[in-house]
Amino acid sequence: MSYDLIAALMFSTLMLMMLTGQRVFGAIGFIATAAALLLWGTGGSDLGFSAVMKLMKWNALLTLPMFIFMGYVMSETKLAADLYKMFHVWFGPLPGGLAIGTILLMVMISAMNGLSVAGMAIGSTIALPQLAAHRYDKLMISGVIQGGSSLGILIPPSVVLVLYAMIARQPVGHLWLAGILPGLLMAAIFIAYIAIRCWLNPTLGPPLTREERASIPMGEKVALLRAGLLPLFIFAVIIVPFVMGYASLTEASALGAVATVLVAVVKRRFTYEVFEVATRSTLAITCMFMLIILAALSFGAVFDGLGAGKVIEYVFVEDFGLEPWQILVLMQLSFIIMGTFLDDTAMLVIVAPLYVTIVGHLGYSLIWYGVLYTITCQIAYLTPPFGYNLFLMRAMAPADYTLPVIYRSALPFVLLMLLTLAIVMIFPGIAMWLPDYVYSK
Repeated sequence: MSYDLIAALMFSTLMLMMLTGQRVFGAIGFIATAAALLLWGTGGSDLGFSAVMKLMKWNALLTLPMFIFMGYVMSETKLAADLYKMFHVWFGPLPGGLAIGTILLMVMISAMNGLSVAGMAIGSTIALPQLAAHRYDKLMISGVIQGGSSLGILIPPSVVLVLYAMIARQPVGHLWLAGILPGLLMAAIFIAYIAIRCWLNPTLGPPLTREERASIPMGEKVALLRAGLLPLFIFAVIIVPFVMGYASLTEASALGAVATVLVAVVKRRFTYEVFEVATRSTLAITCMFMLIILAALSFGAVFDGLGAGKVIEYVFVEDFGLEPWQILVLMQLSFIIMGTFLDDTAMLVIVAPLYVTIVGHLGYSLIWYGVLYTITCQIAYLTPPFGYNLFLMRAMAPADYTLPVIYRSALPFVLLMLLTLAIVMIFPGIAMWLPDYVYSK
């Protein structure tokens, strides 16, 4: 059997196992182990051992538990509620102002967490009741929460970009900086869409009434601004020492975790119960990520050994005669299609090892491609029938938020994400300017 056929058999078997509902790390690890043993006998076990050693030596992986812990502390201590109250007061008088405030809340949560699920949990428990109480359209509420929460995997400290860095062997710092401007661009496009829609049709997002605005004294409005300083403080503690070279990536993440705990202590909300829940949850999620990365590294090593990446590149370039940009577009389309039934981690570990090799051979920046991949993951979060955020929204929202409503509400934000993806593909400098500027010094 030729190596080309073996690679195709591995990939098809893996997709079949994923469709049957097997755990991601189990399916990937099983295929990698079986293929290595069948191809190279007992010597194939060296691939798994090498993957373990590579994982243990990768210091950037230590950032994962730090950021996950930060997110759970933020969620369990209700620090996000203070932020939302600030946005509620200052943006409520505008048509769609509370929805705009929700997007800004998600941006700030993203800058302290790096996970989409944290934004979804905060949005559904804090923002949704307030938006519904102020007579916002149900489709607008659902779409804003789903679209806004997806920003967590693009704006640093993004956990998805950390995982991509491991697969693509790229520096996490460059990827984080590359995600800032595209993330803010996407948030700005969301805000512009909300403002225009609600200006044209105020019933979608009615502003606060004159009586509601008058009931909040100016002194309270000014005092609420302090709620926005604490997240900025946490973000600065993480990013500034790292960018300035005073702390490594791992040290910066530890500083962020300590800063989050200190903020919770100052607010008198850090209890033993909060610490226990945050610690247990962090351990569970971190172990899951490590198992997935370990399986992915083993799978990628077998694929590299078969030369599958070069085969796919040859098919695209020589057999089909495609230009590099056409190949890039096809890869993004394939991610979007896979995102309808796979989560971002599964897509990363199954396909990214192949695509990263192709992108490198085509002469494109792997840092820039990491941003494109992450935006595509955001789109996959909101695409039916199995988008991750769609089901999270259904699980966390009231019963009247049915799946048809949730699907319809996500469509405009999927289109806005596609617009952002196209802009970043056409103008790579949006992603590359900041890391180039910082690291050129």
